[in-house]
Amino acid sequence: MKSHSLFRVCYQLLLGEWQMVLRSPQETINPIIFFVIVVSLFPLAITPSAKTLSMLAPGVIWVAALLSTLLSLNRLFQQDYDDGTLEQLLLTPYPLPVLASAKVISHWLLSGLPLIIVSPLLAMMLSLSLHSTIALILSLLIGTPLLSFIGAIGSALTVGLRSSGVLLTLLILPLYIPVLIFGTSAVMAAGMGMPYVGHLAVLGAMLVLALTLAPFAIAASLRICVNY
Repeated sequence: MKSHSLFRVCYQLLLGEWQMVLRSPQETINPIIFFVIVVSLFPLAITPSAKTLSMLAPGVIWVAALLSTLLSLNRLFQQDYDDGTLEQLLLTPYPLPVLASAKVISHWLLSGLPLIIVSPLLAMMLSLSLHSTIALILSLLIGTPLLSFIGAIGSALTVGLRSSGVLLTLLILPLYIPVLIFGTSAVMAAGMGMPYVGHLAVLGAMLVLALTLAPFAIAASLRICVNY
């Protein structure tokens, strides 16, 4: 019965996130627009050469995805902190790591998944081959949830602070670098006709580690910041 109630609470959290999006859709749309604009400007700034763009495309798309994720992290816990919902979550008898995981999953569904959906069109614009595009989609499918879970730790540590954006960036960017390296390496290996499963396997191992440990780190950070 308790597990059924926990599932219902997690479902309510997901539903609450969707309702917030309907009330202020710009919070979700802005990172996606930013992602598209950043990638679209590169051909104008560098060169329209298909060969050059295909070489730069993995790094360009991955850096844009990373920055878009950073842009959406501020709203992960801040709104709940402002309206008192976060304090109520800390007082519930349900395990906070599970509730935090539900929040992060909802964040990924609203910010990470749209980036994956848009990425094939941007890959086509940057002259990526079909094989490289498949590798890009797979790497983003594994890497963007990892970015959300890692970023949620920093978001929890800085919740309630004024002008926390710069501090959040400084805390999270060093942790994002391995994800960026293996994500771009997978796409570049696919472009050179080399196997890229190993790069995806490393990303998958990091994702499993994040799914296991990050919820506890997020819960501890929230308790520290809200003094519970």
